[in-house]
Amino acid sequence: MEKPSAAAKRASNSQSGEAGKPILLSGGNPQIAMGHGDAPVQAYIAAMPGWKRDLGRRLDALIAETVPGVRKAVKWNSPFYGMEDDVWFLSFHCFTKYVKLTFFRGTSLHPVPPGTSKHKEVRYLDICEDQFNEAQFVDWVKQASLLPGERL
Repeated sequence: MEKPSAAAKRASNSQSGEAGKPILLSGGNPQIAMGHGDAPVQAYIAAMPGWKRDLGRRLDALIAETVPGVRKAVKWNSPFYGMEDDVWFLSFHCFTKYVKLTFFRGTSLHPVPPGTSKHKEVRYLDICEDQFNEAQFVDWVKQASLLPGERL
């Protein structure tokens, strides 16, 4: 029996689960096809499980309000936000008990987000249920949007 090609495996793995719903990966992170624009980001948010969906909607709305004209994409099963195509200042990702925000130039933010990274400039913020500080988030988004982004 012939082994499936890598392309066939990717196509099989990216298919939706039952009734066309996206597959939830480890930790409940939605598996959404890569794509640019608002539509893939909204598909990701709609597939976020439980309380994380409302948080995702709020994060997306706050980013859009704070940074008019922000660019959006889904890459590596995570929404990304930036000021130009393929240059990003922020992304987020679902885990079992929290949503992890990644600020690509986080060491340049004031105050610096608390989560450290093996990457020198990256900082993380883990948001658990009912623990979202909107004012601080908006301030970080304003700052991050003015910094050089990360080309990914």
